[in-house]
Amino acid sequence: MRTFLALLLPLSAFSFALGLTQPLMRFEKLYFLEERPNLIEMITELWRQGDVALAAIVGLFSIGFPGVKILLIHIAAMTGGNSRSLALLSTVSKWSMLDVMLVALVLFAAKTSGLAAAAILPGLWFYAAATITTAAAASLCRRA
Repeated sequence: MRTFLALLLPLSAFSFALGLTQPLMRFEKLYFLEERPNLIEMITELWRQGDVALAAIVGLFSIGFPGVKILLIHIAAMTGGNSRSLALLSTVSKWSMLDVMLVALVLFAAKTSGLAAAAILPGLWFYAAATITTAAAASLCRRA
């Protein structure tokens, strides 16, 4: 079990980093304009357009909470699960699927608006992989 956890932890951190930096979706507008934003670019663009509160919320739930969760899992694994990180981990874990739901809502809005055709790119798959491996690692930490 510890070996599997040792494999999951770097995989989740690596997938999370790629999920933030790789393009999430491809938006095609008017058949010749195309955008391929990553999550960090989406949040930055919201901030630049003056939607500071929305950018802060999206950043908190899609970068902040998952990043803290990965860090807490690493701490819990290194300390053998006998630390306060497990208590914090259970609190942060309650918000873990909210980040995936947020990205899904953006994709749904783009597809149903009729203004743009949207397609999923590797960044979204890496982000989903990070969510799944992080959840599995958190479950293993609680058992160990």
